[in-house]
Amino acid sequence: MGERDARSARDRATASDAIALSLSLREDFASSGTVLLTLPLGSEWDTRNLLAAAAARDKTIALPRVNRATGMLDLFAILRLDDDVIPGYRGILEPAAHCAAIDVDRIDWVLVPGVAFDRFGHRVGYGGGFYDRLLPLLRSRAHRVAGAFDLQLVERVPAAAHDARIDAVITETRTVEIAR
Repeated sequence: MGERDARSARDRATASDAIALSLSLREDFASSGTVLLTLPLGSEWDTRNLLAAAAARDKTIALPRVNRATGMLDLFAILRLDDDVIPGYRGILEPAAHCAAIDVDRIDWVLVPGVAFDRFGHRVGYGGGFYDRLLPLLRSRAHRVAGAFDLQLVERVPAAAHDARIDAVITETRTVEIAR
């Protein structure tokens, strides 16, 4: 995360715009009715333009909330970003208590966060294992896609048998499609 943190806010914003545009133009995103997105933390790429693109297309937008009792992510619909999110687990913006729950079976497309990604579909998350537990619960046809800065693509990340794989990584300059 050090290199990511060292990028200027302007560089991160320009790269974020490119990532969001590329993701929003994907056929799998365009054809999805319910999308599970995330909001940025720290120096992550800014996902708000992708949320705006989903809203403009009348998609159902879900955001995760950490359930500390179960160690899982619970999913909730958001309608208005300014009204529907509050700081939650580790300061991450999460759906507020008034948001309606969404069943994991409704998710067609998920934006998978991470620290690093490789061309085999493996990722390094933030250490909680939340997405490794969530992704296997999704329908098999649900698209699992990551957005990341170029510097987050590495030759290989350590992976265990239980680590969930993703279908693609989109950066500000390229798309890496991963065969299922």
